Amino acid sequence: MKNTLLACLLGLACAASGAKVVEEVADVPVTAVDMYGKSVTQPIKVTIFRDDEAPRAPFLVLSHGRPANPDEFATMGRQRFSENSRYFVTQGFVVLVPTRIGYGPSRGEDVETTGSGARRNYLGGFAAAADETVGVIAYARALPYVDADRGVLVGQSFGGAATMAVAARNEPGIVAAINFAGGGGGNPITRPGDPWRPDLLEKTFAAYGQTAKVPSLWLYSENDKFFGAVHPRRWFEAYQRGQADASFIALPPLPVELGDDGHKSFLRHPEAWRPAVEAFLRRTGFRSEGSERTRGL
Repeated sequence: MKNTLLACLLGLACAASGAKVVEEVADVPVTAVDMYGKSVTQPIKVTIFRDDEAPRAPFLVLSHGRPANPDEFATMGRQRFSENSRYFVTQGFVVLVPTRIGYGPSRGEDVETTGSGARRNYLGGFAAAADETVGVIAYARALPYVDADRGVLVGQSFGGAATMAVAARNEPGIVAAINFAGGGGGNPITRPGDPWRPDLLEKTFAAYGQTAKVPSLWLYSENDKFFGAVHPRRWFEAYQRGQADASFIALPPLPVELGDDGHKSFLRHPEAWRPAVEAFLRRTGFRSEGSERTRGL
């Protein structure tokens, strides 16, 4: 695969060792099939964060959400989640953040549409995002500094639902999944706490739970203005009816001074979720105390 690498040493070295987090950008070809059955193949931008001194490490694919307003797709920047990505590097991972088809600098058509209003096809939209994620997983597993058999999926909002769609496929190398506020069809302005067709989302997550074999952690805030506090629990219960290994964490409301919308807790309130994530990583066989060489990053 052709890589376009924009390596920037961030200067965030641990004073004791000189280790740095390296940020690189690669053009990774992926294929997605939209809800109408149309297949699209094109390169997307994937941002990579890694410890420049770690010879080989597990990988983590971090998936972004979807703006409530379609006009914002083109103006999205390259997705980085820089603070959280560097945090996951300290937990021992190589972090890959795709900017998927149709968003920001990756451009292209909207392959992840789920329809409009009450006419929704969540399975189709999430499947398209999952297709792209599978392509990124394959790219990650071929990197010389990656442990191909130890990967974690993390996603926020639409990316959280896509993460669970991938988890249901039981892709080689993936051993755990973390879903932050996953779902679709929400709009905090026009439909606060009331996403379109939550019943279809419940059926979608129930279908994933029938096949997923990897353990997963679900985290939703009590004041999530996209999905509210009740719907996410129902989605989780539907998923768990398939006997999937999953845990649900109700995060505290995001404080007013941080935006008063718990849908943004992943970005704005890491102190609320990091203990649960670190415990989950320990349970699934990853060290979560952080690399001694990157503790100060």
